[in-house]
Amino acid sequence: MPATVEHTLDRHLVRFVAALREAGVAVGVGSTLDFGRAVAEVGADTHGGVYWSGRATLITRPEDISVYNDVFHLHWLGGLVSLAAAPDPTSLTLLLDDESGSSQADDETESDRDVISVRYSRAEVLGARDFATCSEAELEELYALIAHMRVGGARRPCRRRKPTNHSGRPDLRRTVREALRTGGEPMRRRFTEAGERQRRLVLLLDVSGSMEPYARALVRFVHAAMVGRRDVEAFALGTRLTRLTRELSTRDPDAALAAAALAVTDWSGGTRLGDGLKEFNDSWGVRGMARGATVVVLSDGWDRGDPEVMEEQMARLARVAHQVVWVNPLKASPGYEPLARGMSAALPHVDRFLEGHSLNSLKALAEAIDT
Repeated sequence: MPATVEHTLDRHLVRFVAALREAGVAVGVGSTLDFGRAVAEVGADTHGGVYWSGRATLITRPEDISVYNDVFHLHWLGGLVSLAAAPDPTSLTLLLDDESGSSQADDETESDRDVISVRYSRAEVLGARDFATCSEAELEELYALIAHMRVGGARRPCRRRKPTNHSGRPDLRRTVREALRTGGEPMRRRFTEAGERQRRLVLLLDVSGSMEPYARALVRFVHAAMVGRRDVEAFALGTRLTRLTRELSTRDPDAALAAAALAVTDWSGGTRLGDGLKEFNDSWGVRGMARGATVVVLSDGWDRGDPEVMEEQMARLARVAHQVVWVNPLKASPGYEPLARGMSAALPHVDRFLEGHSLNSLKALAEAIDT
């Protein structure tokens, strides 16, 4: 751009800012400099570039937009600067594109109007949405995102040993095998060290009536954990304890959830968490399933049973488990306090107390299981 043209444009930018100030719009010196930089980056070849450069840098209050539009029409569209012909800047269309590339506008709109394309992520938008407030369409999108989640797990030492190049326990078999290649001389010693494996993950899902707004999403998280790694056990807690490991082991989520629905006869019924935990401890947990494992209880803590039973069983569970994680969707509610009898009895024996009301909270749960 020739120097004379550039200087002329700079003067018109300054005059435009002065006209805004005369019209009552508060524009600071820093905003004026940002306006100049924005026009330099976007270019002054179209009215749309100048218009949106000014809108983004000079306007800080919504009530000033109408004044800005009037001053822009008078200053830039009144023949003061010879810019390329462009439509009315206020008719510019804001076009939202999602990650898949789909657009809100059709081809006719794109060809007839200036379009500003803004890309956004549906996953990011829905990530913080409470499951209880989502529409059926939004829930279906969230279910698809949950199905692609991968749940890892903390690792622990195991009896199986693995080869290592540094010092450890001597590996006589490998050392002798290599010595045969050198005429029986052990030229190089081999060693082993303790191996590692993922800790068992046990998921106990409350399927009582009070958990109905969240149970459908949480059972999908349980299914994602089942198919994403090995050594996972799943149970449903209601008026009775129901083991769902076999039903949720298939990779087809629809088939798995249908099988689980048939197996759980007390879905959306009452809840006796303390009695359910007692049955789990007596039949599976204390006998070995929960020993050294990460145990996750997904429940709002509402229990019709005796809170002393809940406290006793949670203490038994905490003594044998590696960590006990309690996921309560109500924890995200403003001003929430664990005043329910079951929740207050269980909380002293919980290592981590997390939310479970949204996709983001389930991601935080997956990270907690991995530690």
